[in-house]
Amino acid sequence: MIKINLLPHREAKRKERINAFYAMLLMALIMGAVVVLAVGGFIASKISMQNERNDFIKAENTRLDGEIKKIATLKQEIEALKARQQAVEDLQSDRNQPVYLMDELVKQTPEGIYLKSFKQTGQRVALNGYAQSNERVSELLRNLSNNSAWLERPDLIEIRSTGVGQGRSAKKVFDFTVNVGIKRPKENEQVGPGSPVKNNVQAGAPSPAKS
Repeated sequence: MIKINLLPHREAKRKERINAFYAMLLMALIMGAVVVLAVGGFIASKISMQNERNDFIKAENTRLDGEIKKIATLKQEIEALKARQQAVEDLQSDRNQPVYLMDELVKQTPEGIYLKSFKQTGQRVALNGYAQSNERVSELLRNLSNNSAWLERPDLIEIRSTGVGQGRSAKKVFDFTVNVGIKRPKENEQVGPGSPVKNNVQAGAPSPAKS
């Protein structure tokens, strides 16, 4: 006996294919959403970690800037302390300068020179006096330049011929002005054996300048 299917089987198969397509589309959408959420979460986690690192770097930079400012302040304080220490050392070394100056003038002033006055301005001293000849002044300059432990860089400011005395006692001399620098002794010169400071202190006050 022949059986004939009169049902619309083609429409049924088409409907099944449509339902399967929609099911696959739904599954693809669900999988895509899961992938997007997973990738988004991973990227968000990485961004959060990088932001934390950036915040840490910013905090460390701020801390280092503060330390750098402290170091700069400490350097300024150290320089100020060094300047104060140098000022104290200069005052200490300058305290006995008049004694050393007088002693050196006695030692380095040759015969034939009479010192009238001297004036100290800072580390320079202006010497004024009479000399029997130009050669005497040249000798004084050589002594101050080469033989003195406390005086240096003498400069002849002025020299002129003049007369002193009256009548038979009148003499022709040379009035001169010399500018010379005073050395500040180094620490080893102040405390070392045989140093100018020690020898001068032991020798006592100097005698008047030679005439």
